[in-house]
Amino acid sequence: MHMAEREQVVLEPELENASTIGIGNAFAPNWVTNVAVLWAQRRTLVRVAAVALGISLIIAFVIPKRYESTARIMPPENSNSGTAMLAAMAGRGLGSGGGGLEGLGALAASLLGGRGNSALFEDLLRSGTVTGDLIDRFGLQKAYHKRYRVDTAKYLLRHTSIADDKKSGVITVTVTDTDPRRARDLAQGYLDELNMLVNRTSTSSAHRERMFIERRLAAVKSDLEHAQEALSDFSSTHATIDIHEQTRAMVDAGAKVEGELVATQGELDSLRQIYGDSNVRVRAAEARIAGLKGVLTRMGGTSAQLPTGSEVAGTTSATGGNAVNELYPPLRQLPRLAVPYADLYRAVKVQETVFELLTQQYEIARIQEAKDIPVVSVIDSPGIPEKKSFPPRLLLALLLTLFVIGVTAGGMLFEYRWARIDATDPRRQLADEILCDLRAWMHRVVRSSRVAR
Repeated sequence: MHMAEREQVVLEPELENASTIGIGNAFAPNWVTNVAVLWAQRRTLVRVAAVALGISLIIAFVIPKRYESTARIMPPENSNSGTAMLAAMAGRGLGSGGGGLEGLGALAASLLGGRGNSALFEDLLRSGTVTGDLIDRFGLQKAYHKRYRVDTAKYLLRHTSIADDKKSGVITVTVTDTDPRRARDLAQGYLDELNMLVNRTSTSSAHRERMFIERRLAAVKSDLEHAQEALSDFSSTHATIDIHEQTRAMVDAGAKVEGELVATQGELDSLRQIYGDSNVRVRAAEARIAGLKGVLTRMGGTSAQLPTGSEVAGTTSATGGNAVNELYPPLRQLPRLAVPYADLYRAVKVQETVFELLTQQYEIARIQEAKDIPVVSVIDSPGIPEKKSFPPRLLLALLLTLFVIGVTAGGMLFEYRWARIDATDPRRQLADEILCDLRAWMHRVVRSSRVAR
């Protein structure tokens, strides 16, 4: 007996039953009939299954592999508990019914350093700053074959999973990519960019203090350089190195010269009595006395007003030499030089003291800022994934094959049920009319497209 005849024999009772029951029950489920129809078409189903399995395997192997790299971090604890308490009380209202319980829950979470910090760090990881830096750092726009940065950022966020454990507050960052090394680098890049972003946006009191001291230190350093230059110019112009030591040295030297002058004058008087005024020794003694008086005159100087720096510079350029030819200032000018010298010297010392104090405070502020900056603790560093995470090729091939077999079987059963509906049935007539209209519309579309070409 042929296959068609056997199918007709098996299905004949069902046909009689359907005609007896009525056309309205033509689509009534009957597993015996369905199995019989599918068994009659088993060879077709086997061929469809074989082709579907082959195509599914091809599709499963064509889909590129994806690798996941995971990093787990622990946000820093929330140290400012007083601020958290005030924020919870102001935001929720502890004394207003159920809102008070929510306020207490938020307060507890913030005091424990859990949910508040985790939500903040999740937002930072998803921020445009971090995403943009990663796009530029790894050239993702070219790697993902995207024309616009916006599409690249969306693609990266779609393949990045950021989740936190509500109990422990641990944040898990998982990056999926077709390249295992790039997946690892992107996961590590998220951690690096998060640390840099936290450092840039740190607004602690130690940070503000360090910034203020840094600006003040730069200003004081500039003032110190100006004061040192002013003291140097004054000392170079008036030959003042150390007024106190120079005064003591000048007084000692003047006393020695005066003592020598007195001794020489006594020697001159004795020589005059012995040899007379025209003797060579007497003339030599007189010349020596004149020289000593000249030295005393130069050492004593005058009490005239001292020239300013511009006047000294003008004199130097006009004469082609140093306007102050002496190696030291005159004795009578030392008191006049002492006042401006002391002012300049005091300004230098004050600026040096302030500079030293600010330098110490600056180092202390830097240490305190380093303590206050929240540091992200890495629990698990990202590594290069060894196994792919997607696609599950065997499972995907089986699911696609089963889907194709199911669709094919459903089509066979539908065709069988539809063929046994009476042609005078209104539903079949409506369906035939709709199909005719659709075919006519498709023919018109095809014809118009051909004419347009």
